[in-house]
Amino acid sequence: MKAGRELAVALVSGGMDSAVVAAMVCRDHEPAFLHLDYSQRAQERERRAFEAIADHYSVRRRLLARVDPLGAIGGSSLTDESLPLSRPGGPSSAIPATYVPFRNTHLLATAVSWAEVLGATRVYYGAVEEDSSGYPDCREAYVRAFNEVVRQGTRPETRLTVLAPLIHMRKGEIVSEGVRLGAPFHLTWSCYEGGETACGECDSCLLRLKGFREAGVADPISYRKTP
Repeated sequence: MKAGRELAVALVSGGMDSAVVAAMVCRDHEPAFLHLDYSQRAQERERRAFEAIADHYSVRRRLLARVDPLGAIGGSSLTDESLPLSRPGGPSSAIPATYVPFRNTHLLATAVSWAEVLGATRVYYGAVEEDSSGYPDCREAYVRAFNEVVRQGTRPETRLTVLAPLIHMRKGEIVSEGVRLGAPFHLTWSCYEGGETACGECDSCLLRLKGFREAGVADPISYRKTP
């Protein structure tokens, strides 16, 4: 660890938002990157993106872990391919079909366990409340509540905080911040589907394209279809 830099764990899915969070962590901390496989459709492609981002930043501490129950539980079109991926046009207040029930709690619990072992002081994840899919575990209230769980459920000497630095940013602002930080957007994968080319039609692709369009920046990855 470099002198004066505290260790921080970053959840890195391989997507656009997590790449910006990764850039922030590498700027401010000694990084440890965590990637979770929860039987999502794009797990192989996301893992490759994670490894590429970790290699880009020469991150030595990295962990790939499985969250097996989520795939078996199902209930989400991300983990059950018999369910159609959500498409735009549904009620704005509805939780999309791509919501994986209580997913971020499983992911953050793994991150907190690893962070406590490493002696890290921060866990970062790329939740976005203002301009995203409406997942309940991407809200500021959830982050506050989870930090109370961390405080109550870890060793008394553990001083660990979960942070979501993008939570009140719009997608265009996230892209602009990523450009400013030099985030490797060309290595990222945001599409809910796997494969070699992003679909350009799922909610995640549409939000990503919206962000690049609002920021006035060309998206460096290819799409099968663009709106």
